[in-house]
Amino acid sequence: MKSYVPIKNVLDFKMGDVNGDRIKDYIYLIGDKPFGDESPARSNIRLMVVDGYTKKRIIIRLKEDRGYNPTLFLGDFTGNKVDDILISIDSGGSGATGFYYIYTFENNIPRKIFDFEAFDEDFDYDVNYLDNYKAEVISKANNKRYILDLTYKGQKYLSEIYNSDGTLKEPIIGWVDPLSGLHPIDYQRNGTYELYAEQLIAGRYHADGLGYVQTSLKWNGKSFVTFYQTVGIPGEG
Repeated sequence: MKSYVPIKNVLDFKMGDVNGDRIKDYIYLIGDKPFGDESPARSNIRLMVVDGYTKKRIIIRLKEDRGYNPTLFLGDFTGNKVDDILISIDSGGSGATGFYYIYTFENNIPRKIFDFEAFDEDFDYDVNYLDNYKAEVISKANNKRYILDLTYKGQKYLSEIYNSDGTLKEPIIGWVDPLSGLHPIDYQRNGTYELYAEQLIAGRYHADGLGYVQTSLKWNGKSFVTFYQTVGIPGEG
């Protein structure tokens, strides 16, 4: 089925009932292509929702409205059997981070229930190299401490920062990136989606990736909260 009228500057499009009246609505990301069709860069990105019954339009401007590969995902994140709207935009920076928003539109009232900036502020970490070829990641939000075994990085890497007895040549502090991936997953297979968030752990410099913090979130009626968190290192192959 096509939309009822042509919409200009469409970057992505989905159909689904987002206001709860059981009639499919039209959901668009619209914006500009500042460098033409040959470039993946997009700017002035906005969310447009057209009521499938009344044809009334609601346009929401995004705080971060520039980036790459802006996409939409419709799914129920709150458990009310009505689709919500996940917006994903690649930042395009060297950190490979992204901009993510989730909106509900029940009864045609827009409400933002996830904002990547709030997530990045809440999920703060300390990263420290330790003796004996290890590093610690301290999650302040969850009051958890994770230990990474760095021997997978190889002898050449280890010899640059460790003495032969396994002690550090000097203190090294790393960091955890802002949100670099946010994926909807229906863990319980009950029609309600949870969120799987990824953040890169960096060592001496950004390209010196140590692994990822992987956080699973679910809606508790008021906000998204952590129900599972792990730290993983790259696998072979």
